[in-house]
Amino acid sequence: MTEIVYTTDDPRITLRFATEDDVPLILDFIRQLAEFEKLSDEVVADEETLRASLFSERQVAEVVIAYRDSEAAGFALFCHNFSTYLGKPGIYLEDLYVVPAERSHGIGGILLSFLAKLATERGCGRLELSVLLWNEDAIRFYNRLGAQAINEWTVFRIAGKKLEKLAGTVFAPKE
Repeated sequence: MTEIVYTTDDPRITLRFATEDDVPLILDFIRQLAEFEKLSDEVVADEETLRASLFSERQVAEVVIAYRDSEAAGFALFCHNFSTYLGKPGIYLEDLYVVPAERSHGIGGILLSFLAKLATERGCGRLELSVLLWNEDAIRFYNRLGAQAINEWTVFRIAGKKLEKLAGTVFAPKE
């Protein structure tokens, strides 16, 4: 294990930023999460794309890995976003996953606490995340930590062939 970045009251649980050597583990966590969310068919990421996104010169996201008793127990994958209203960056938590056998040891809370600390250190104005509406356990967990559901907003996504089509569309001004 490389440099520990965050220790807790439980000396068996530590966090560290992922390195390029962790790409296979990160991909495994992503696949486990997708299986849990019943979205395995949507995973097209592979080691090459993760390596390029997480560890290239144009890094677009970061990963923190949680360990319990020196065994990988979960991860948080996040990136920065920006709030025009606050005039500050934020952290967007894309994925948080703790392996089933390691749940109920506080690892999810520790990961979120670390991200909150990181957000404040980086001058961010907020920490945001999305949760599937059917995942009531996660919703209760985030509520206990003080997260607030933003029900006035709906997430829209343009991806795949629709993204390609929009990218090739030329819009003329309305007359």
